[in-house]
Amino acid sequence: MSFCQIEEVKKMKIGDPLDRSTDHGPQNHKAHLDKLVEFCQTGVKEGAKLVCGGHQMQRPGFFFEPTLFTDVQDHMYIAKEESFGPVMIISSFKGGDVDDVLRRANATEFGLASGVFTRDISKALYVSEKLNAGTVFVNTYNKTDVASPFGGFKQSGFGKDLGQDALNEYLKTKAVTIEY
Repeated sequence: MSFCQIEEVKKMKIGDPLDRSTDHGPQNHKAHLDKLVEFCQTGVKEGAKLVCGGHQMQRPGFFFEPTLFTDVQDHMYIAKEESFGPVMIISSFKGGDVDDVLRRANATEFGLASGVFTRDISKALYVSEKLNAGTVFVNTYNKTDVASPFGGFKQSGFGKDLGQDALNEYLKTKAVTIEY
């Protein structure tokens, strides 16, 4: 974890969700904000290192600080659950056993989005294909386009938002089979 990465998280703009320069808006209700606070407290109690954030922002509304955890182990609550807040967890691995990393990453009941950081494009393509996530970011994170479908796998949702795939939600598909 470099100082530069920490500064990038701290630079996230938390604010008006209708402002295109905003990275993350407020939580939709107090109960979810409280859940984020509890999520972070649990991470610390279980031994993850809270590098920055982890608290409600000191301003009106249900805004939460951009948060970064390192030293996250697979058995920890924050590694298994989705926060739906500006919270990033980093789990590291040693060696070149990519299939073991994939096993670890896919051993969750969720699959909304994932990130892969590597200089090896072959490895990036292999991992992207094998990850059970609806969105895979390579060497970036959370950069989306309205033409690109967004939605998760497993317990992270059904169907897609954005892109041509989102139009399927408005279709009424029918199959008719006739023997005559």
